[in-house]
Amino acid sequence: MSVKVSSIVEGKVTSIKKFGAFVTLDGGEEGFVHISKVSKDYVKNIDDYLKVGQTVKAKVMGTSKDGKLELSIRAVDTDQKDDSPKDQDFEKKLAKFMKESAQNNSAVRQRLDKKRGIKKNKRR
Repeated sequence: MSVKVSSIVEGKVTSIKKFGAFVTLDGGEEGFVHISKVSKDYVKNIDDYLKVGQTVKAKVMGTSKDGKLELSIRAVDTDQKDDSPKDQDFEKKLAKFMKESAQNNSAVRQRLDKKRGIKKNKRR
């Protein structure tokens, strides 16, 4: 079975090392998931994320020199969660910050103008 790059595959974790996990796909092909490709969060210990025998979905990133597939579990997660709640929270916080900054700048300008004796023409 030939697997194309950027396709999403499913397989079982057969072995876990400090630097990543080996996965055997349903078609019998072998793949490797580097520790940096397990999660978008920092992974200190891969055993916290994966167990031997666990079924995982991964995206094929390419092939290595020895013919094994280079896989990424993180890429599948990011493809499925484009608008994560964290991104929405950030956008809300940024909008709030920008609004408060504009208000603070306006208040500072008004105080400075008062000190300098500058009067603004109000529109009627």
